[in-house]
Amino acid sequence: MKLKIKRVVLLEALNNVAKAISTKNIIPILSGIKFELHRDRLVVTASDNDITIQTVIEKGDNLIIENTGSIVIKGKYILDIIRKLDSEFINIEIIDDHKIVVFTENSEFNLNGIEAREYPDINLDLSPDFVSMEIDDFRSMILQTNYACSLDEARVVLTGVNIKIDGKNLELSATDSYRLALRKKLLTNSVNNGADIIIPSKNLSELLKLLSSGADGLIEMHLFSNKVIFKFNNILFQSRLISGTYPNTKNLIPNESIFDLKLDCTEFYNMVDRASILNNDTDNNIITLEIKNNLLKITSMSLEIGKVEEKLEVSCDNDIKISFSAKYMMDALRTIKSRNVILTFVGEIKPILLKNDDSDDLVCLILPIRTY
Repeated sequence: MKLKIKRVVLLEALNNVAKAISTKNIIPILSGIKFELHRDRLVVTASDNDITIQTVIEKGDNLIIENTGSIVIKGKYILDIIRKLDSEFINIEIIDDHKIVVFTENSEFNLNGIEAREYPDINLDLSPDFVSMEIDDFRSMILQTNYACSLDEARVVLTGVNIKIDGKNLELSATDSYRLALRKKLLTNSVNNGADIIIPSKNLSELLKLLSSGADGLIEMHLFSNKVIFKFNNILFQSRLISGTYPNTKNLIPNESIFDLKLDCTEFYNMVDRASILNNDTDNNIITLEIKNNLLKITSMSLEIGKVEEKLEVSCDNDIKISFSAKYMMDALRTIKSRNVILTFVGEIKPILLKNDDSDDLVCLILPIRTY
């Protein structure tokens, strides 16, 4: 294997796939990055058995191929070397089977490699049954749901996002039993047999790091019985699935309500944020919202520190007093994309619903907290 490649191009590829490397993996070779040099492209792959990331660099002005071949190089060292070299182009060559030389005009590194055939066989073949959408749309959908996943491994299905596809209807939902996020979208194409899968939250967090805000282009979601592969730009991202049956979250959303209240999203967020200052360092970050005589009041009290009170005049003929987690409310408000948020109140001991004021494609639910 012998190649010459533009440093910034290789560095971007290594930064992308390195997100799949685990330093705690019990399989030593998975701490490495697999390089496969073909006649027309360089394929770079990393995996921790939970996720796999592969990127392709095509032959051209940025990549000059002299001899094909393959090798596995320790991820930490090759990434640090490429990051710190200052030459525009970098040469990489295998000598004596397992020895790798990385060199520029003024620098040279000799590394020990591992035979590529020792790397686990990872099947990244794509499925003919897939859906596609704009990258930025899918990124928003993950951000609007992934935060609500549980961190408790006792109910493992709740540690992931449930993705359902029925015809052209795509639905992402997440819950930790105390809050819920549900996001819907109408697709331009559908999968033949539908889908009902659970993707681990931490894997979606890694995928988010690869999806740039405002990115152009499409992302494809290829569905299998035990895994999902996302294809976008020159990257393949494979994740395992969580086995099990996800609860029917639609049953958690009330069909009736007492009243709706429209608020400026930023203004309400800032009120909740200020009200949580006195107790935001504890798990018990409870605040109380009270509406009476067209006045919305948010209060929070800490016996050790003191009390805070926020007021806002509203146009509302209904009265209510309800307590909830400030953190959960702010997490939900951050996902609202419209200028105004619609708060739907069902009762003082019933869930609070949050929606955009210009669409029904997102529903956030927060359970109240009893304070007596």
